[in-house]
Amino acid sequence: MNQYARIYRDALLNDVVPFWEKHSLDREYGGYFTCLDRDGEVFDMDKFVWLQGRQAWTFAMLYNKVEKNPAWLETSRLGIDFLKKHGMDAEGNFYFSLDRKGNPLVQPYNIFSDCFAAMAFSQYGQASGDQESLDLAVSTFNNILERQHNPKGKYSKIIPDYRPLKGFSLPMILSNLCLELEPLLDKILVEETINACVREVMEVFLDKESLMVYENLLEDGSLSDSFEGRLINPGHGIEAMWFMMDIAKRRDDKALATLAKDVTLNLLDYGWDKEFGGIFYFLDRKGHPPQQLEWDQKLWWVHLETLVALAKAYQMTGDAACMDWFEKVHQYSWKHFADPEFGEWYGYLNRRGEVLLPLKGGKWKGCFHVPRGMYQVWKALENE
Repeated sequence: MNQYARIYRDALLNDVVPFWEKHSLDREYGGYFTCLDRDGEVFDMDKFVWLQGRQAWTFAMLYNKVEKNPAWLETSRLGIDFLKKHGMDAEGNFYFSLDRKGNPLVQPYNIFSDCFAAMAFSQYGQASGDQESLDLAVSTFNNILERQHNPKGKYSKIIPDYRPLKGFSLPMILSNLCLELEPLLDKILVEETINACVREVMEVFLDKESLMVYENLLEDGSLSDSFEGRLINPGHGIEAMWFMMDIAKRRDDKALATLAKDVTLNLLDYGWDKEFGGIFYFLDRKGHPPQQLEWDQKLWWVHLETLVALAKAYQMTGDAACMDWFEKVHQYSWKHFADPEFGEWYGYLNRRGEVLLPLKGGKWKGCFHVPRGMYQVWKALENE
């Protein structure tokens, strides 16, 4: 497996990281441009806060785990300082988007801006020793915990009285966020949070009979026969499984690792497009037409998170089916998403695997899933 480790290491360090270093840094106003065309040209200067946090985290993580490269730390600081100055409202909640100069454009309705800001402050603080960043990581994490049962607060459009749904996204992301901030948090809080996340992910949102992971459930944990209640996002469920594998490795929990592996393989088989290849974005559990019109698109992050989960599952369980699937997803991904001419990966393909949008970054795609995925695959397979 060392040949795969080399492929992902070299792509990370010689292609992906240089692409973002060259094209995304806003040295005039701080932060990063994420709306980049195929060749890296900036086509929109608005700054989406969760992508600012993700990129600041990425470069601090590389500094902490790959090489003490001062340029990487400085690149992270560019985003950290921008977030400190412009990212929060008076209550410490993070806006969704800002203009280039940092003026707020969209209210702090999305708690994932806060999640990735906390990750960024934690990694940067540990890399630089900046106490303000470490304190912000902890206070932001505590704020997330306080908001977790009503994350959108006054910005929610839902009337809760008649179909009170809870979403998979937050317990899933908290399971990873808690590990990210573990060195900064009280040990009891860490264990309680991880236990709660594992319970929600693996006992509530995971259906043990079908090994399907649902995106939304009624508050009592039962299924809702509605668009939202039937929704399956294979990539999302698979991404959560490698978070569970990280927890299993931390706890030496072989049963959890095996279950996460089985769920990964099941979701992948379910979500794989048998006609054109690749993984569907959304599916309806009963086979009805999904509400999302983009349901049959093939997205970069879905395939990268799947590669990570398969690499970790193979590392932890040795199941040959994981490597068989890894090779299949690897071949599809590098054939369709990679852009050897201009670098980085395309984000959006149509069902046939043709490039739908030539952008390398935008409102949803930034410097995160590609470099994180490549780092994780590299490290999972380098000694196999």
